[in-house]
Amino acid sequence: MSRFQHIPVLAEEVIKWLDPQPNDILVDATVGLGGHARQLAERLSPKGRLIGIDQDEQALHNARENLKSYADRVVLVHGNFRDLIQLVQHAGGSQGVDGLLFDLGVSSLQLESGERGFSFLHNAPLDMRMDPALGGTTAAEIINHASFGELVRIFQEFGEEPRAEAITKRVLEFRKHRPIATTRDVVEIVGGRPGKIHPATRVFQALRIATNEELRALQEALPKAIDLLKPGGRLAVISFHSLEDRIVKNLFKNQATGGRIKLLSKKALAPSWEEQKRNPRSRSAKLRVIEKI
Repeated sequence: MSRFQHIPVLAEEVIKWLDPQPNDILVDATVGLGGHARQLAERLSPKGRLIGIDQDEQALHNARENLKSYADRVVLVHGNFRDLIQLVQHAGGSQGVDGLLFDLGVSSLQLESGERGFSFLHNAPLDMRMDPALGGTTAAEIINHASFGELVRIFQEFGEEPRAEAITKRVLEFRKHRPIATTRDVVEIVGGRPGKIHPATRVFQALRIATNEELRALQEALPKAIDLLKPGGRLAVISFHSLEDRIVKNLFKNQATGGRIKLLSKKALAPSWEEQKRNPRSRSAKLRVIEKI
Protein backbone atom coordinates (compact mmCIF):
# COMPACT_ATOMS: atom_id res chain seq x y z
CA MET A 1 0.00 0.00 0.00
CA SER A 2 1.18 3.54 -0.75
CA ARG A 3 2.82 5.48 2.08
CA PHE A 4 0.34 8.27 1.29
CA GLN A 5 -3.09 7.58 2.77
CA HIS A 6 -6.27 9.62 2.65
CA ILE A 7 -8.89 9.91 5.38
CA PRO A 8 -12.05 10.33 3.33
CA VAL A 9 -14.34 13.10 4.56
CA LEU A 10 -18.02 12.31 5.17
CA ALA A 11 -17.36 8.72 4.07
CA GLU A 12 -20.36 7.17 5.85
CA GLU A 13 -22.68 9.82 4.46
CA VAL A 14 -21.35 9.33 0.91
CA ILE A 15 -22.02 5.58 1.12
CA LYS A 16 -25.46 6.13 2.63
CA TRP A 17 -26.62 8.62 0.00
CA LEU A 18 -24.99 7.12 -3.09
CA ASP A 19 -26.22 3.69 -1.94
CA PRO A 20 -23.92 1.67 -4.26
CA GLN A 21 -25.20 -1.71 -5.48
CA PRO A 22 -22.93 -4.64 -6.49
CA ASN A 23 -23.29 -4.22 -10.27
CA ASP A 24 -23.35 -0.42 -10.41
CA ILE A 25 -21.18 1.80 -12.55
CA LEU A 26 -19.77 4.51 -10.29
CA VAL A 27 -17.52 7.48 -10.95
CA ASP A 28 -15.20 9.18 -8.48
CA ALA A 29 -14.36 12.35 -10.41
CA THR A 30 -11.67 13.38 -7.90
CA VAL A 31 -10.21 10.03 -6.88
CA GLY A 32 -7.13 11.50 -5.16
CA LEU A 33 -5.48 8.80 -3.07
CA GLY A 34 -8.55 6.57 -3.31
CA GLY A 35 -10.09 6.98 0.14
CA HIS A 36 -13.70 7.27 -1.00
CA ALA A 37 -13.05 5.03 -4.01
CA ARG A 38 -11.89 2.19 -1.77
CA GLN A 39 -15.10 2.25 0.26
CA LEU A 40 -17.20 2.39 -2.90
CA ALA A 41 -15.24 -0.42 -4.57
CA GLU A 42 -15.72 -2.64 -1.49
CA ARG A 43 -19.44 -2.62 -2.23
CA LEU A 44 -19.10 -3.58 -5.88
CA SER A 45 -18.89 -7.06 -7.36
CA PRO A 46 -16.41 -7.83 -10.14
CA LYS A 47 -19.31 -7.12 -12.52
CA GLY A 48 -19.52 -3.55 -11.21
CA ARG A 49 -17.19 -0.77 -12.23
CA LEU A 50 -15.63 2.20 -10.47
CA ILE A 51 -14.09 4.82 -12.75
CA GLY A 52 -11.64 7.02 -10.85
CA ILE A 53 -10.54 10.30 -12.42
CA ASP A 54 -7.83 12.71 -11.30
CA GLN A 55 -5.73 15.37 -13.01
CA ASP A 56 -2.82 14.76 -10.63
CA GLU A 57 -0.65 11.91 -11.94
CA GLN A 58 1.14 11.57 -8.59
CA ALA A 59 -2.23 11.05 -6.89
CA LEU A 60 -3.23 8.44 -9.50
CA HIS A 61 0.03 6.56 -8.94
CA ASN A 62 -0.73 6.33 -5.22
CA ALA A 63 -4.42 5.53 -5.82
CA ARG A 64 -3.41 2.64 -8.08
CA GLU A 65 -1.35 1.19 -5.24
CA ASN A 66 -4.02 1.82 -2.61
CA LEU A 67 -6.77 0.26 -4.76
CA LYS A 68 -4.87 -2.72 -6.18
CA SER A 69 -7.04 -5.16 -4.17
CA TYR A 70 -9.94 -4.01 -6.38
CA ALA A 71 -8.15 -3.99 -9.73
CA ASP A 72 -10.88 -6.22 -11.19
CA ARG A 73 -13.48 -3.47 -10.80
CA VAL A 74 -11.53 -0.17 -10.77
CA VAL A 75 -10.41 1.82 -13.82
CA LEU A 76 -8.23 4.88 -13.18
CA VAL A 77 -8.10 7.70 -15.72
CA HIS A 78 -5.84 10.75 -15.92
CA GLY A 79 -7.72 13.92 -16.81
CA ASN A 80 -9.60 17.00 -15.67
CA PHE A 81 -13.22 16.46 -14.67
CA ARG A 82 -14.25 19.33 -16.92
CA ASP A 83 -13.85 16.66 -19.67
CA LEU A 84 -16.01 14.26 -17.66
CA ILE A 85 -18.12 12.78 -20.45
CA GLN A 86 -15.19 11.90 -22.71
CA LEU A 87 -13.18 10.46 -19.80
CA VAL A 88 -16.05 8.28 -18.56
CA GLN A 89 -16.97 7.08 -22.04
CA HIS A 90 -13.31 6.22 -22.73
CA ALA A 91 -13.26 4.16 -19.51
CA GLY A 92 -16.37 2.18 -20.43
CA GLY A 93 -19.20 4.17 -18.88
CA SER A 94 -20.91 5.08 -22.13
CA GLN A 95 -24.28 3.58 -21.06
CA GLY A 96 -24.61 5.99 -18.16
CA VAL A 97 -23.62 5.76 -14.50
CA ASP A 98 -25.46 4.94 -11.28
CA GLY A 99 -23.51 7.14 -8.89
CA LEU A 100 -21.03 9.97 -9.16
CA LEU A 101 -18.88 11.73 -6.54
CA PHE A 102 -16.93 14.99 -6.49
CA ASP A 103 -14.66 15.65 -3.50
CA LEU A 104 -13.42 19.14 -4.31
CA GLY A 105 -10.38 21.20 -3.35
CA VAL A 106 -6.77 20.44 -2.59
CA SER A 107 -5.82 16.95 -1.41
CA SER A 108 -3.79 15.87 1.58
CA LEU A 109 -1.13 14.57 -0.83
CA GLN A 110 -0.77 17.98 -2.48
CA LEU A 111 -0.54 19.75 0.87
CA GLU A 112 1.93 17.28 2.32
CA SER A 113 4.07 17.17 -0.83
CA GLY A 114 5.48 20.57 0.01
CA GLU A 115 7.65 20.87 -3.09
CA ARG A 116 4.63 21.67 -5.29
CA GLY A 117 3.84 24.98 -3.60
CA PHE A 118 0.30 24.32 -2.36
CA SER A 119 1.03 24.90 1.32
CA PHE A 120 2.36 27.91 3.22
CA LEU A 121 3.77 25.43 5.76
CA HIS A 122 6.53 24.39 3.35
CA ASN A 123 8.95 26.67 1.51
CA ALA A 124 8.85 25.64 -2.14
CA PRO A 125 8.64 27.03 -5.69
CA LEU A 126 5.29 28.74 -6.20
CA ASP A 127 3.81 26.29 -8.73
CA MET A 128 0.35 25.07 -7.56
CA ARG A 129 -0.54 23.33 -10.84
CA MET A 130 -2.53 20.16 -10.18
CA ASP A 131 -1.46 18.78 -13.55
CA PRO A 132 2.06 20.02 -14.35
CA ALA A 133 2.18 17.64 -17.34
CA LEU A 134 -0.20 19.92 -19.21
CA GLY A 135 2.10 22.90 -18.84
CA GLY A 136 -0.01 25.95 -18.19
CA THR A 137 0.47 28.99 -16.00
CA THR A 138 1.98 28.65 -12.55
CA ALA A 139 0.91 30.63 -9.50
CA ALA A 140 4.27 32.42 -9.66
CA GLU A 141 3.56 33.60 -13.19
CA ILE A 142 0.13 34.89 -12.15
CA ILE A 143 1.33 36.82 -9.10
CA ASN A 144 4.34 38.26 -10.94
CA HIS A 145 2.56 39.41 -14.11
CA ALA A 146 -1.08 40.17 -13.24
CA SER A 147 -2.09 43.82 -13.00
CA PHE A 148 -3.13 45.52 -9.76
CA GLY A 149 -6.81 45.22 -10.65
CA GLU A 150 -6.54 41.58 -11.70
CA LEU A 151 -4.77 40.57 -8.49
CA VAL A 152 -7.33 42.40 -6.36
CA ARG A 153 -10.09 40.55 -8.23
CA ILE A 154 -8.36 37.17 -7.74
CA PHE A 155 -7.82 37.71 -4.00
CA GLN A 156 -11.36 39.04 -3.47
CA GLU A 157 -13.27 36.68 -5.75
CA PHE A 158 -11.36 33.43 -5.18
CA GLY A 159 -10.06 34.01 -1.66
CA GLU A 160 -12.70 36.30 -0.17
CA GLU A 161 -9.70 38.17 1.24
CA PRO A 162 -10.75 41.40 3.03
CA ARG A 163 -7.22 42.85 2.71
CA ALA A 164 -7.04 42.25 -1.04
CA GLU A 165 -6.04 45.79 -2.03
CA ALA A 166 -3.45 46.19 0.74
CA ILE A 167 -1.89 42.81 -0.06
CA THR A 168 -1.81 43.60 -3.78
CA LYS A 169 0.04 46.87 -3.07
CA ARG A 170 2.62 44.84 -1.15
CA VAL A 171 2.87 42.38 -4.07
CA LEU A 172 3.63 45.19 -6.51
CA GLU A 173 6.19 46.71 -4.15
CA PHE A 174 7.92 43.32 -3.72
CA ARG A 175 7.96 42.78 -7.50
CA LYS A 176 9.96 46.00 -8.00
CA HIS A 177 12.96 44.38 -6.33
CA ARG A 178 12.78 40.73 -7.41
CA PRO A 179 10.32 38.15 -8.72
CA ILE A 180 8.03 36.36 -6.28
CA ALA A 181 9.35 32.82 -6.55
CA THR A 182 8.47 30.82 -3.44
CA THR A 183 5.71 30.16 -0.95
CA ARG A 184 7.80 31.91 1.69
CA ASP A 185 7.81 35.06 -0.45
CA VAL A 186 4.00 35.06 -0.43
CA VAL A 187 3.83 34.51 3.33
CA GLU A 188 6.24 37.43 3.81
CA ILE A 189 4.17 39.68 1.54
CA VAL A 190 0.86 38.84 3.23
CA GLY A 191 2.26 39.43 6.72
CA GLY A 192 -0.11 39.52 9.67
CA ARG A 193 -0.22 37.59 12.90
CA PRO A 194 -1.37 33.96 13.00
CA GLY A 195 -4.87 33.66 14.40
CA LYS A 196 -7.62 31.09 14.07
CA ILE A 197 -6.50 30.65 10.46
CA HIS A 198 -3.10 31.47 8.99
CA PRO A 199 -3.00 35.01 7.48
CA ALA A 200 -1.94 33.59 4.09
CA THR A 201 -4.73 30.99 3.87
CA ARG A 202 -7.08 33.02 1.66
CA VAL A 203 -4.33 34.24 -0.67
CA PHE A 204 -3.03 30.70 -1.18
CA GLN A 205 -6.56 29.49 -1.87
CA ALA A 206 -7.11 32.30 -4.38
CA LEU A 207 -3.86 31.62 -6.24
CA ARG A 208 -4.56 27.88 -6.38
CA ILE A 209 -8.08 28.38 -7.73
CA ALA A 210 -6.85 30.88 -10.33
CA THR A 211 -3.95 28.65 -11.40
CA ASN A 212 -6.17 25.60 -11.96
CA GLU A 213 -9.37 27.41 -13.07
CA GLU A 214 -11.15 25.34 -10.44
CA LEU A 215 -14.46 27.19 -10.30
CA ARG A 216 -14.83 27.32 -14.08
CA ALA A 217 -14.05 23.60 -14.29
CA LEU A 218 -16.71 22.86 -11.66
CA GLN A 219 -19.30 24.97 -13.49
CA GLU A 220 -18.56 23.02 -16.68
CA ALA A 221 -18.48 19.59 -15.03
CA LEU A 222 -21.66 19.54 -12.92
CA PRO A 223 -24.15 19.67 -15.84
CA LYS A 224 -22.15 16.95 -17.57
CA ALA A 225 -22.32 14.81 -14.44
CA ILE A 226 -26.11 15.08 -14.43
CA ASP A 227 -26.16 14.20 -18.15
CA LEU A 228 -24.17 11.03 -17.39
CA LEU A 229 -26.50 9.77 -14.66
CA LYS A 230 -29.05 7.11 -15.41
CA PRO A 231 -32.60 7.86 -14.20
CA GLY A 232 -32.46 7.22 -10.46
CA GLY A 233 -28.70 7.78 -10.46
CA ARG A 234 -27.22 9.96 -7.73
CA LEU A 235 -24.63 12.72 -7.63
CA ALA A 236 -22.83 13.70 -4.40
CA VAL A 237 -20.58 16.75 -4.11
CA ILE A 238 -18.32 17.60 -1.17
CA SER A 239 -17.10 21.20 -1.10
CA PHE A 240 -14.79 22.97 1.33
CA HIS A 241 -15.48 26.67 0.89
CA SER A 242 -18.42 28.91 0.14
CA LEU A 243 -17.39 29.62 -3.47
CA GLU A 244 -17.65 25.96 -4.47
CA ASP A 245 -20.74 25.32 -2.37
CA ARG A 246 -22.54 28.33 -3.89
CA ILE A 247 -21.97 26.97 -7.40
CA VAL A 248 -23.22 23.51 -6.40
CA LYS A 249 -26.23 24.84 -4.47
CA ASN A 250 -27.37 27.18 -7.26
CA LEU A 251 -26.99 24.64 -10.05
CA PHE A 252 -28.84 21.96 -8.09
CA LYS A 253 -31.62 24.43 -7.25
CA ASN A 254 -32.01 25.42 -10.91
CA GLN A 255 -32.01 21.81 -12.10
CA ALA A 256 -34.57 20.85 -9.44
CA THR A 257 -36.82 23.75 -10.42
CA GLY A 258 -36.63 22.52 -14.01
CA GLY A 259 -37.80 19.08 -12.89
CA ARG A 260 -34.67 17.27 -13.99
CA ILE A 261 -33.46 16.24 -10.54
CA LYS A 262 -34.68 16.06 -6.97
CA LEU A 263 -32.71 17.28 -3.98
CA LEU A 264 -31.98 14.49 -1.52
CA SER A 265 -30.30 16.89 0.88
CA LYS A 266 -32.18 20.20 0.90
CA LYS A 267 -29.56 21.58 3.25
CA ALA A 268 -25.87 20.81 3.03
CA LEU A 269 -24.78 17.94 5.27
CA ALA A 270 -21.85 18.58 7.61
CA PRO A 271 -19.44 16.19 9.35
CA SER A 272 -20.35 15.03 12.83
CA TRP A 273 -18.55 16.52 15.82
CA GLU A 274 -16.75 13.18 16.24
CA GLU A 275 -15.46 13.28 12.67
CA GLN A 276 -14.33 16.89 12.99
CA LYS A 277 -12.41 15.98 16.12
CA ARG A 278 -10.89 12.92 14.45
CA ASN A 279 -10.08 14.73 11.19
CA PRO A 280 -9.77 18.53 11.59
CA ARG A 281 -9.60 18.98 7.80
CA SER A 282 -13.24 17.90 7.61
CA ARG A 283 -14.51 20.91 9.58
CA SER A 284 -15.43 23.06 6.58
CA ALA A 285 -16.82 20.22 4.45
CA LYS A 286 -20.36 20.33 3.05
CA LEU A 287 -22.11 17.51 1.22
CA ARG A 288 -25.01 17.97 -1.22
CA VAL A 289 -26.73 15.05 -2.97
CA ILE A 290 -29.25 14.89 -5.83
CA GLU A 291 -31.05 12.14 -7.72
CA LYS A 292 -31.81 12.28 -11.43
CA ILE A 293 -35.49 11.94 -12.27
